[in-house]
Amino acid sequence: MRNRTNPRREVYVWELPVRVYHWVNALCITGLCVTGYLIGNPPALMNGTEAYFNYWFGTIRFIHFVAAFLFFFNFLFRIYWGFVGNEFAKWTNFIPLKRSQWKEMSDEIKLDVLMVTDKKIDSIGHNSLASFIYFITFLIFLLQCFTGFGMYAAMSNSFLPKLFAWIVPLLGGDIHARELHHILMWGFILFAIVHVYLVFYHDYIERRGITSSMIGGWKFIEEDAYERHDTDSKEKAEK
Repeated sequence: MRNRTNPRREVYVWELPVRVYHWVNALCITGLCVTGYLIGNPPALMNGTEAYFNYWFGTIRFIHFVAAFLFFFNFLFRIYWGFVGNEFAKWTNFIPLKRSQWKEMSDEIKLDVLMVTDKKIDSIGHNSLASFIYFITFLIFLLQCFTGFGMYAAMSNSFLPKLFAWIVPLLGGDIHARELHHILMWGFILFAIVHVYLVFYHDYIERRGITSSMIGGWKFIEEDAYERHDTDSKEKAEK
């Protein structure tokens, strides 16, 4: 556990667009998982009532489709912000192309997973392991969008879903696309559980205000860790 008495510096890490993306994404995924589960396993409710009162399932589908469009365009914005955002939002953080990133991933596995070391990880934004996992998650986001819009294309005249109409034949038919879409939904749920656990775990261990940083944008970083980061950033800029 990090010492609370170490001098700290407030560092603005998560810009407003990143924070908005994060919470919109969380709401969309929650809505998509709940409505998607109901669509895949519709309960028999209100049998014998007027058809007007049975339209609840149409509402479920409508919410699912609206959340899907919002999720898709929100994700497109995050892709864009990965090129124009600050140093903590850049795509170079998510794709481990440097030896130092792989070493930090190894150190993080030893610390969080194997628990065989207590070596501090000085990353101010996401550590390299978290960044790489998020990158894989982004790829899963794309696949979920492809399969979802691919299935929706069969019942929609909208331009966007029609762009993905080729996905279903490529996967071997509607049933395979639905199975993959359903499996990925459970992947989202598993990721959310692990993500929330690790956020609170690191918040307790590191004392950097990780949880509140996704609301206000600021983290509380040890002076020595910030100075090392600042020195590394200047060296990179000079190259």
